[in-house]
Amino acid sequence: MPYGASSTALQADEERILSSLPTPSLEWSIYPVGARNFFEDYWEKQTLVVNRNQPGYFSALLSLSEIDRVITTLDRRCPEITLKNAKREITSEDYSTPGGRLDVAKVYQLFQEGATIALAFLDTVVPSLTLFCRTLENELSHPCQTNVYLTPPGAQGARPHYDTHDVFVLQVEGSKKWTIYGTPVELPLSGQEFDAAAHQLGARTLEFVLEAGDAAYIPRGVVHEAQSVDDVSLHITAGVLRYTWTDLLLETVAYAALHDPAFRKALPAGFSRSDFDTAQAAQTARSLLERASSAANFGAALDRFVDEFISSRPPVLAGQMAQVAELDRLNINALAGARPGLSYRLDRVGDTASLRCYGREIGFPGSALDAVRFALSHEKFVVRDLPGNLDEAGKLTLVRRLIREGLVMAL
Repeated sequence: MPYGASSTALQADEERILSSLPTPSLEWSIYPVGARNFFEDYWEKQTLVVNRNQPGYFSALLSLSEIDRVITTLDRRCPEITLKNAKREITSEDYSTPGGRLDVAKVYQLFQEGATIALAFLDTVVPSLTLFCRTLENELSHPCQTNVYLTPPGAQGARPHYDTHDVFVLQVEGSKKWTIYGTPVELPLSGQEFDAAAHQLGARTLEFVLEAGDAAYIPRGVVHEAQSVDDVSLHITAGVLRYTWTDLLLETVAYAALHDPAFRKALPAGFSRSDFDTAQAAQTARSLLERASSAANFGAALDRFVDEFISSRPPVLAGQMAQVAELDRLNINALAGARPGLSYRLDRVGDTASLRCYGREIGFPGSALDAVRFALSHEKFVVRDLPGNLDEAGKLTLVRRLIREGLVMAL
């Protein structure tokens, strides 16, 4: 088959895949609850339950056949795939070969005996979940990942526990009964893991059932457990791996320590002795905190998190080979649109426009800033309609470059 015909076929296949997907936004996930209502009343505060009576609502994101494909053909290994049973301990040796590969037959045997199959980081191998994560991340400005849980009827994978990250639960198939308890640690940090010996569950505060198409949000620190009901249950857990004010303040103090030797001095000699003057040490520590606060560059510290967040977001570039192959055919009346799930930062730096994306910094003439901003913020536009002072040749050149960089798609 000629290359041009092959690339056209690839382009058509890419369009088919994208058109079959829902718009995987936060509001789509928790509809009919709006984003503003969610952030005001639920985010980091309380559990949200959404019952829809729409069994196929999440079917475009995942299916049982896709899970079977992942387990049987992608050579996923522990801890990417683990088995859990709240009633008895299961170790990786129970379902892996001596060489460390997954024993797929044994996995399904244990599943039939009541074990939940947990598939971690599935957004790295399932394109629809990749796009879902990138879209959530753009709305939240926090990294996200998806773990998926396949549970046989009447079974429970994990004992009551809390997570150190907020989670959105999307029920794809079957149903699960959830029980919510107390919050022994409010908004725990990543190192404050649940410890059954140290943390009290608290009283039951909420019980609900998620049917296929339903969703829930559970803040970090809230103890919960879930058990499947009458059918095989498949649900997606989207975890929000948040940045906190603690992270920002620590970064600010670290910045001060790099630029001011007062922070790098040793603790006083003899500080472990019983006669050590702790009051004086406390006063010194307070004065250092005040010094850090007065000299703090919170903008620089926040910008480091911006850079880390944007540069670490993997691109969603399905169909890029076909896009590049068709560049010469692009004309001024062509339709184009921003890549879905695109994470970027666009700023004016002197006479140029600086775009940070995919771990790179891409420069454009300052005269193209308005056109770049427009192209990256619209799902569909005509090349001719780009704003700014670029002539038609300049608009075509810009869009072709944006396509080459993986930022825009020809539609």
